[in-house]
Amino acid sequence: MKPLTTIGKKLFHYMTKAIADYNMIQSGDRVLVCLSGGKDSYTMLRLMEYFRQERSLSFELFSYTLDQSQPGWDDSHLRAWMTSNNIPFEIEKRDTYSIVKEKIPEGKTYCSLCSRLRRGNIYRYAKDNGFNKVALGHHRDDLIRTLLMSILYAGQIKSMPPKLLTDNKEQIVIRPLAYCQEQDIIEYAKQEEFPIIPCTLCGSQENLTRVRVKHLLDELTKENPKVPSNILHALSSLQPSQLMDHEWWNFKGLEKEVI
Repeated sequence: MKPLTTIGKKLFHYMTKAIADYNMIQSGDRVLVCLSGGKDSYTMLRLMEYFRQERSLSFELFSYTLDQSQPGWDDSHLRAWMTSNNIPFEIEKRDTYSIVKEKIPEGKTYCSLCSRLRRGNIYRYAKDNGFNKVALGHHRDDLIRTLLMSILYAGQIKSMPPKLLTDNKEQIVIRPLAYCQEQDIIEYAKQEEFPIIPCTLCGSQENLTRVRVKHLLDELTKENPKVPSNILHALSSLQPSQLMDHEWWNFKGLEKEVI
C-alpha cells in the first residue's frame, strides 16, 4: 500500500488508540469489515488493512458489502478498487430496499428499519461464515450525535459503544473510528478518491433528526471548538451519583453518617 498522508496518519493514530483502549482486536480474530460504499467504511477498511500489515497480531480481514437493491446501485468501481488493493470481499444482494419502501410511509424516516434489516443481514453473514468480530465505520461525531438524539428524543442516556457483544452473544461489534473526526475522514476520502456509492434512502431525506442534531452541534462548536471532544469525554466519564437512575445509585439508602 502507498504511504499514509498527513491526515491519514492522524486518523491512523486515533484508530489505533481506540483499538488499544478497548482491546478490539486479538491474534486469531476473523474480522468482518462492513463496507457500505461510503467515506467512513472505506476509510476504516483502508486503515484497518494498514493496521493488519503493520502490527505483529495475526488476524484476518474480510470486506462485506450488502447490496440492498436500491435504484441506481452500481458497485463496479467498488469491485475494481477492492481487486486492485488485493482485499478479499463479497458483495451480497438482498432486497431490503423494497421492504423499507413498503413499510415506511412517504415523509417518514427510513433509517431505523433500514439499519435493522442491514444489521440483521450482517450478523447472519458473520455467523454463517465464522467471523467473530464485526467492524462498523461509525466515527466520533456519530457517537456524540447519537447521544444527543437519545437524550432529546428518546429520554435515554445512550450512544454507540466502541465495543459490544451482540444480543445473540455470537459476535463482538467494534467501532475502530470511535475517536476519529468526520471532517478528517471527509478530507482523507477526497485524497484517496474512494469510489463512493451514494445512498438513495437516508441520503435523500433532508429533515432527518440526525441532520438537525448535526446542525445544532455545528453551531455550538463555532462558539466553543471543544464541545465535540467534551461530549465524547462525557461518554467515558459517568458520575452516577450526579444523575437520577436508581439502578446505578442507592438514593433510598443514602443517609448522613452519624458520628
